[in-house]
Amino acid sequence: MTSSVYIISIAGPSCAGKTELSKRLAHELSCPVLLLDGYYRDLSRLTPAERARVNFDEPSALDELVLFDQIRALSRGESVARPVYDFATHTRTPKAENFVASEFLIVEGLFALYWPELRNVAGSKVFVNAPDSVCLRRRLMRDVVERGRTAESVIMQFEQTVQPMANLYVRPTAKYADLRLSGEQALSASLDAVLNHIYRSSPAVRRFSVA
Repeated sequence: MTSSVYIISIAGPSCAGKTELSKRLAHELSCPVLLLDGYYRDLSRLTPAERARVNFDEPSALDELVLFDQIRALSRGESVARPVYDFATHTRTPKAENFVASEFLIVEGLFALYWPELRNVAGSKVFVNAPDSVCLRRRLMRDVVERGRTAESVIMQFEQTVQPMANLYVRPTAKYADLRLSGEQALSASLDAVLNHIYRSSPAVRRFSVA
């Protein structure tokens, strides 16, 4: 498959630091970030109680066939109708968003390195990791402050699904990464490492040389 877009895939456990790295990298490269969170399966067929019991931290929670189709289209420079997911109701909204890559595309999410279909189109594969204690502390800050959840519910979810699924499905994908970065190190150091890998990997992006 011919690709006209350079794809950077960034994976790692929840709250390890991949989102902040993706934002900084997107700013440097003037490119969009495709979040895998938008590809969760539509659960409108289930009752609210049934939706609450779904494990969202395993790969089967995502609609991978739609994801693969859209990644392939984006890699060819085409636009796609990106699904929009409503996390309050665990359903896909009726209105999709038009999404198009630039010269670069960042694909970010827990399972960005899980499927061969995603790995095979990525020019730079990055894994960001952090200890569970750090991930939990950051998740508590995010979910309690930004999403209005209780600390007890965040801790329970982390212990029941987030942590065990990260160890089962997410952290093993670090073996596929070109770069394994610590989510505790300075963001500037991680950014430089990724930019340098891009610089070395493709003659077309040599203008992004990092000193």
